[in-house]
Amino acid sequence: MARVWHLIEHGWLSQRGSLFPWVPVWFGCGVGLYFALRVEPPAAALWACCAGALLLGLLALRGREWAGPLLLLCALVLAGVAIAGARAHLVAGPVLGWRYYGPVEGRIVVIDRSASDALRLTLDRVVLERMRPDKVPDRVRVSLHGDQGFITPRPGLRVMMTAHLGPPSGPVEPGGFDFQRHAWFLGIGAIGYTRTPVLTAGEAQGAQALFRARMALSGHVQDRLPGQGGAFAAAIMTGDRSGLSQETLQAMRISNLAHLLAISGLHMGLLAGFVFAACRLGLAALPGIGLRWPIKKIAAGVAILAGAGYLGLSGGNVATERAFVMVAVMLFAVMLDRRALSLRAVAVAAVIVLCLQPEALLGPGFQMSFAATVALVAVFGWLRDAQVPLGPRWLRPVLAVVISSAVAGAATAPVAAAHFNQIAQYDLLANLMSVPLMGVLVMPAAVVAALLLPFGLDWVPLWVMGQGLDWILGVATRVSAWEGARGLVVSPGPEVLPLIAFGALVLVLWQGRARVIGLAPAMLGFWLWSEADRPAILVSDNGALVGVLTSEGRALSKPRGGGFVALNWLENDGDAATQEDAHLRWPENSSLPVPLQVVIGSRAARETVDCGGASLVVFSAEPDTLPDTDTCQSITPKTLRRTGSLAISDETSGLRVVTARSVTGTRLWSAQ
Repeated sequence: MARVWHLIEHGWLSQRGSLFPWVPVWFGCGVGLYFALRVEPPAAALWACCAGALLLGLLALRGREWAGPLLLLCALVLAGVAIAGARAHLVAGPVLGWRYYGPVEGRIVVIDRSASDALRLTLDRVVLERMRPDKVPDRVRVSLHGDQGFITPRPGLRVMMTAHLGPPSGPVEPGGFDFQRHAWFLGIGAIGYTRTPVLTAGEAQGAQALFRARMALSGHVQDRLPGQGGAFAAAIMTGDRSGLSQETLQAMRISNLAHLLAISGLHMGLLAGFVFAACRLGLAALPGIGLRWPIKKIAAGVAILAGAGYLGLSGGNVATERAFVMVAVMLFAVMLDRRALSLRAVAVAAVIVLCLQPEALLGPGFQMSFAATVALVAVFGWLRDAQVPLGPRWLRPVLAVVISSAVAGAATAPVAAAHFNQIAQYDLLANLMSVPLMGVLVMPAAVVAALLLPFGLDWVPLWVMGQGLDWILGVATRVSAWEGARGLVVSPGPEVLPLIAFGALVLVLWQGRARVIGLAPAMLGFWLWSEADRPAILVSDNGALVGVLTSEGRALSKPRGGGFVALNWLENDGDAATQEDAHLRWPENSSLPVPLQVVIGSRAARETVDCGGASLVVFSAEPDTLPDTDTCQSITPKTLRRTGSLAISDETSGLRVVTARSVTGTRLWSAQ
């Protein structure tokens, strides 16, 4: 026993000087704990967590080798809970609590496209008919259907329309992606659509200068470069993806090149790196400056300013803000004569991002970017410290690209598979054929185009940029068309990704041979993933769509309608079928593999329905009369408005029903 304790003590003391990278890990655990709660903690509890974190932090300063770090760990967890709770309260706003149909007026603040490829507007300064101003949502999101040729949406333009609005919907299935929570932190209190023309209610107004400049630049780029290449260029220069078709987006996703569309760490790093190198070389060419001034630090400062400009021009979304913070931290390290690419720098960036936007922890963008960054820094740090030879000088850049693509792909693959239910089988090849071109041609040409734009000479670098982007689009199209390019996986349980992430972090951050212990939770996570079961029955939150798991896959009760829900169910099953194909699997009620009866349509709901030997009867419309409650349980749209979507498992003791509300609990975003 004494020997075991000695080994533990030796392992713990060997971590001295290497504990800082664990700060965002335990802070993130506190953030995750807040979002995992089923009941919203009262404000007093959040203040208590804040006070507790401060007290434990002060005690940690006086602690010894054991007590100090452990007290700080507890303080970080409490701080994570307090900051996440404070952020949720700070973004609070009115949420529409019913279905609304009528006039909608507001100012355009976001222009993008929905999953169905419809143009979509996000409005603020909203006015709804016969509603008190304090009850009107701060922002609403409206998809535009039908003929919309009357106006060209412009940033800041005040518009009016007749629209259908409703509250943001909950998860499409219990434990699924919670759009209510996502919309809450975006400040969106209602979503909907219009089929009537959108009309101008007033000229562009308000502090929308950056937005207008961004959309003007996007339009200019797409005029210079027509087609999908121009839309791609506009996306990486301004963040405007409204010109990209669904076919292009799908090809990019299947080939795992979609990360090239998002203005994230790769783009911000390439831009800052190019500006840093160009500025440093330019100053070094001037003997009077290069020999007397700290040109390396000056170049780092200029690169930070360039990154800040890129952040503002691109719209400042979450991924871009995260990328700018990471790049800025590393460039500040250069200015302070510290190592730029280190786990400490990554940890500082992670803490800043989590303090500003703790909800980012739950999103794939945060998880994938930091997974890739940590893995790359750890692997290249090990290669540097171990002095691993990478061959002759001319071969080293090629090997660096291969290693970085393989490491980043391996680090982000579990996260991408968990969130998007797919694995890009040829992602390494596609990235090797595309990412180097992005770094040596596309992003430098974008910087030069921005510099030459005031002189009207930007068409030359834009043409060069277009050649590179056309090549990348060609790679995405060809690779995505290969047989087996897209592998589908079942959605994991909620404990899988945390286990894999914690195991990987122990492997990377722990010092000494004991780091191999991290393999245990990681392997447990993958094993639980392989054993993941899908619910036998899924019911949408309005009862309009039912999915039953059969030997052929998920069978859906209708071929059209509820397409977003159907797509998510099938993807979570790891099923590539379309909604129409899945409907062809639907058997008669008497042939369903579970004791279930589905009553589809309002006409059928008005008729007298008996249980017919089923334990559960699902109505897609409100029935006039319910079956015998002693024989079977009825689920109606009225019931689902209280419970949300349902997941039903067929067990030996009978059908077990899990509601979305029981999983999400009563939180700020779900209590409306």
